[in-house]
Amino acid sequence: MKNDITQIEKLLQDKNQLAIALVAPSFVTDFKYPSLIYRLKKLGFDKVTEVTFGAKMINRDYHKILKTSKGLMISSPCPGIVTTITNKFPKLKSKLIKVDSPVVAMAKICKKHFPNHKTIFISPCDFKKVETESCKTLDHIIDYDQLKLLFQKNKIGRPIFKRKSDWLFDKFYNDYTKIYPLSGGLAQTAHLKGTLKEDEVAVIDGINKVIKFLENPDPKIKFLDCLFCDGGCIGGPHTSKKLTIPQKYNKVIRYLKKSKKQDIPEDRKGLINIAKGLKFTK
Repeated sequence: MKNDITQIEKLLQDKNQLAIALVAPSFVTDFKYPSLIYRLKKLGFDKVTEVTFGAKMINRDYHKILKTSKGLMISSPCPGIVTTITNKFPKLKSKLIKVDSPVVAMAKICKKHFPNHKTIFISPCDFKKVETESCKTLDHIIDYDQLKLLFQKNKIGRPIFKRKSDWLFDKFYNDYTKIYPLSGGLAQTAHLKGTLKEDEVAVIDGINKVIKFLENPDPKIKFLDCLFCDGGCIGGPHTSKKLTIPQKYNKVIRYLKKSKKQDIPEDRKGLINIAKGLKFTK
């Protein structure tokens, strides 16, 4: 199982096995930035990256597909949405855009550049555990609650920063797609202006509202950007129960603003040619 915590812990303790953490940008609901990077490396990860560059790359495919598509098309990064449509609305399955999710795209990129590293996704969501079971380039997945337990067990608390590398993500840096875990994050970052009109895009979060729309779709809508959880991924079952959705939303926005001010070395940026030769459409 990719979600076997005992196996993951042994892997991180094995000095002969390198591992890279793939972090969802919703992490700021539960962990502080940039201390999470340091803590993950103390736990045993050789490298820590964010899945935002994967989001940037799939946005390019979304843009191309939506530019030529006719009729309703539905976003597919959320496995909860994909599962719901497959089970409850099989006739709409063909409307799901056949593009990888950000984490699957990111796992492909990491395996290309770090073929000897095990890839481990850190997720706010249980549906991702199901999705990644069939992903050959993603080796393991743990959720935020499980990660907190690992930190506690290994007594990894407040960090002491000694080098700049302690608080910088390793390679593939991208800032604007950090809003991906928010409702409408995909539609906002896929550069759809000039491709679709505003009233042709519907943004819906929360599965009950999504189902209500799918039962009687608005014929005007050409793109449905939807997520299973209320508020988007920041409302995932393994995100903080102490914070409201607006509070989590504000954390992501503050994180984005802080990130834009950072001076990121050129060799850590997510440049498009990094993904050359990789395919993210299904």
